[in-house]
Amino acid sequence: MHGPTPPLPLPTDKLRFAMPPMHESVEDERRHRRERLAGALRLFGRLGYEDGVSGHITARDPEFSDCFWVNPFGMPFRQVTVSDLVLANRDGQVVEGGHHVNQAAFTVHAQVHAARPDVVAVAHCHSVHGRALAALGDLLDPITQESCAFYEDHALYDAYSGVTVDAEEGRRIAGELGSHKALVLRNHGLLTVGDSVDAAAWWFVTMERSCQVQLTAKAAGRPVLIDHRQAVATREQVGGDLVAWINYQPMWQDISRSEPDLLS
Repeated sequence: MHGPTPPLPLPTDKLRFAMPPMHESVEDERRHRRERLAGALRLFGRLGYEDGVSGHITARDPEFSDCFWVNPFGMPFRQVTVSDLVLANRDGQVVEGGHHVNQAAFTVHAQVHAARPDVVAVAHCHSVHGRALAALGDLLDPITQESCAFYEDHALYDAYSGVTVDAEEGRRIAGELGSHKALVLRNHGLLTVGDSVDAAAWWFVTMERSCQVQLTAKAAGRPVLIDHRQAVATREQVGGDLVAWINYQPMWQDISRSEPDLLS
């Protein structure tokens, strides 16, 4: 006797797989970036990255490339909605919205955006493990698959001069970042960039977690390093902004479905 006929595989074109959307108008793209920015801020609030009024994510406007959407100064991350977001020009002057912006934050972000026209979003927060690694003046070691995404693709800004309020300091930080995806600001914290809000947010999340893993592993013993060849190969597999965007989608789906008011 023959058993039941096994089911046939479905055609791959019938399976869902999210990819970055294409936008029919600049208005659609602007709305998309603002929605993702509000969502990322709420996620950062959930994850405990907020520390007083420190912490910010900026997203370049798709039409006015020297203007950037940012969270309102002093508003809790977990309460931000799309309509709360502020648009400021490269000098930190508000051109749309009803709130102030964090001028110290904007000084750095504006210079990074100016130096990196390929960058859509910049994320910087005073997260606990990022600050701990920064206090050591260390970079991430290639000890996990996730940390390999940053292998030879992040740098250390080996200086601290207090709260950054002048453009020259911002330019030095942008110069140290160079073409990398992330920067450890010594005695300060982490900064990440991406070609989408999703990518910049994911790099920050996974970098913060990688800092936690490294600190934990070193406290427990001597971590085994992944060799150079394998670390580079792994970075080539998992270190691109498209991979970051894909990794971020479960977090976006979670926040947008559980807190749909963020879209208002």
